[in-house]
Amino acid sequence: MSQFTHAPVMLAESLAYLRPQAAMSMLDATVGLGGHAEAILRSIGPRGRIVCLDRDPEALARSERRLREVLFEQGWPQQCVEMVHTPFGEFWELSTDARFDGILLDLGVSSMQLDDGTRGFSFRSDAPLDMRMDPTEGESAAELISRVSETELARILWQYGEEKHSRRIARWIVERRDSDPVQTTQQLADLIRRAYPPAQRHGATHPATQSFQAIRIAVNGELDALERFLGGAPDHLTPGGRIAVLSYHSLEDRIVKRSFVSGEGVCVCPPNFPVCGCGAVRKVRVLTRKPVLPAPGEIESNPRSRSARLRVAEGACYNPARVEAPTV
Repeated sequence: MSQFTHAPVMLAESLAYLRPQAAMSMLDATVGLGGHAEAILRSIGPRGRIVCLDRDPEALARSERRLREVLFEQGWPQQCVEMVHTPFGEFWELSTDARFDGILLDLGVSSMQLDDGTRGFSFRSDAPLDMRMDPTEGESAAELISRVSETELARILWQYGEEKHSRRIARWIVERRDSDPVQTTQQLADLIRRAYPPAQRHGATHPATQSFQAIRIAVNGELDALERFLGGAPDHLTPGGRIAVLSYHSLEDRIVKRSFVSGEGVCVCPPNFPVCGCGAVRKVRVLTRKPVLPAPGEIESNPRSRSARLRVAEGACYNPARVEAPTV
């Protein structure tokens, strides 16, 4: 019996769309604690193969133990699982010829990272202001906000967090950072609260929520990585292969939607043009015109799933006989 109790978000829906089957080659580009990966592995069996990526070395090690336990339990070969320590945005540069029958991307910060008070992702406990998904490289959140200009910091808070008081917060941080450097999560959260207008400091949502999201995204380059990965993904799908993306806020969801629609290669030339001149190339077919949402029961049992949005596309050489939208 597995020791892991992590509940993967929208597992049934993800599997229904990806349709993992015996001997398939699959990619879990953000394996986390391995909940989705374990279910996929059990579906593809001993002749299948799953490649698992994560930039967090601790998450990768824990998910590897989980998947190796399944291999041992079933007596399957070790080659069924390959673990790769890398940001998903850089993977296509490492595996230029790789092809997969299914790709899963579960975005955002994991429950393990949020619940680990030492990682600095949350202001629920006081910790060094880090926020790096890979704590072995790159600059921390504390280092980021200590060096960027007031204008750049305001841009980060507005663009990545949609924080309406971005300029005010940036000004407060910059004015105080020389005399009182921000080094911990509580320092930053308290500073943001004080930067808010007094009447708005005590609402249901902590004033620092959107700013923490924005700084985390900037520290980890999350949106740039997402665009790079989605831009290359269609070229790494087998004919009829599918890509499923779970996003958790509007910025991610818009990028996924835009990328999928762009991948359909809809010609925008005037109707009277004899040949296409815009260079449109169809690489995918979108299977979810609107995002699939978690079921009410899942939201009740796992409140962190409430913001999840699932979008799915299929490689352009799809099989018309496949079911258009699975029943979950």
